Amino acid sequence: MTRDEAVIGRTGELLIGTRGAAGPGEVLVRVRGGSEAFLAWSEQPLPRGSTVLVVDSRGTRQVDVIAWADPLEAPAG
Repeated sequence: MTRDEAVIGRTGELLIGTRGAAGPGEVLVRVRGGSEAFLAWSEQPLPRGSTVLVVDSRGTRQVDVIAWADPLEAPAG
């Protein structure tokens, strides 16, 4: 399995929530001038619609993700 280096460090939106150790979800990531879907694995369950950061590639269109909040879009106050 070849790692997909281009997707690591990108953000995406979960189309299907992850279930932690129980199984993957699906994430849509903007990469290579378009958007691509990948199986998304996370340590903790994450709900559909969450913004995530891709932290690793498992190859064969599978990635590891964590929850992500853009620090530039943080609420004022």
